[in-house]
Amino acid sequence: MSDLLRALSGETPQRTPVWFMRQAGRSLPEYRELRVGTRMLDACLTPDLAAEITLQPVRRHGVDAAVFFSDIVIPLRLAGVEVEIEPGRGPVFANPVRTADDVERLTAIDPASLDGDAIAAAVRIVTDELGETPLIGFAGAPFTLAAYLVEGGPSKEHLRARAMMHADPVSWHRLAGWLAAVSRRFLETQRDAGASVVQLFDSWAGSLSTDDYRTYVAPHSREVIAGIGVPAIHFGVGTGPFLADMRLDGTASAVGVDWRMPLDEAIGILGPDVAVQGNIDPALLQAPWSVLEAHVRDVIARGRGAKGHILNLGHGVPPETDPDQLTRIVALAHGEL
Repeated sequence: MSDLLRALSGETPQRTPVWFMRQAGRSLPEYRELRVGTRMLDACLTPDLAAEITLQPVRRHGVDAAVFFSDIVIPLRLAGVEVEIEPGRGPVFANPVRTADDVERLTAIDPASLDGDAIAAAVRIVTDELGETPLIGFAGAPFTLAAYLVEGGPSKEHLRARAMMHADPVSWHRLAGWLAAVSRRFLETQRDAGASVVQLFDSWAGSLSTDDYRTYVAPHSREVIAGIGVPAIHFGVGTGPFLADMRLDGTASAVGVDWRMPLDEAIGILGPDVAVQGNIDPALLQAPWSVLEAHVRDVIARGRGAKGHILNLGHGVPPETDPDQLTRIVALAHGEL
């Protein structure tokens, strides 16, 4: 069993397992070279290209897991939703979903009809090369996907999405339930093709109140990973006020913690029976190595109180990161520095 899977099962491996959210992509020069002339979503749906991008950080850094290179909006595109990634902005939807009629039209699409052949093909290429190194499949959580859909693109406060919860809760739950089924289908496709762990990303959950999270979001996120059959990591940004709820009633094998809360404090909130992931401050990747090293050692020390600890960032790798910093973190976690 790999060190990552040991940590997720509650064991303490000899080496602290480490991988990085967004490790596959913008921070690597080999990625930028490979992506020339190819739009983001097209790259995600080209099996040999997506597989090669997934494998690049494993070869360069020696991380303990690959994370599948894709985007949280890919299953929406597979469902026929018109969406593009605009450089410097993010996902932009041609037709935002804002009314009950919009929701009815979208949710008439059967999530089981999504064609995941390109995704499965890419996963098989990756797992054939990885051998014993785990592949982490991933999907976006219903709230984060809904926030993009309802707003029509990125937003700071997700006002329209949060308003829909209260102004039209029937439509909200219909939309969120459909998105849960879409994300579940996306994860199952990756799992069935060889991914041995999954992670559910709720990047915008921090804009919610605790009550709204519990009432309008958590039940749908739970449906995505409940009984998925492989260890599931649940991660959100700014979720400190309802961190314990991120366990999703025990369906999450591990909870990712962002950089805002000391890891030992998070462990105290989450309890002794769930693994944790995190929580290096991504900003410190720009600091001198001596500063970053001290911070990483502190995170590792604080993580020792958990049932299992996977070293990671408190969010994704910033595109301007020097890749050598990530390689050094891996060496440090593995006891090589």
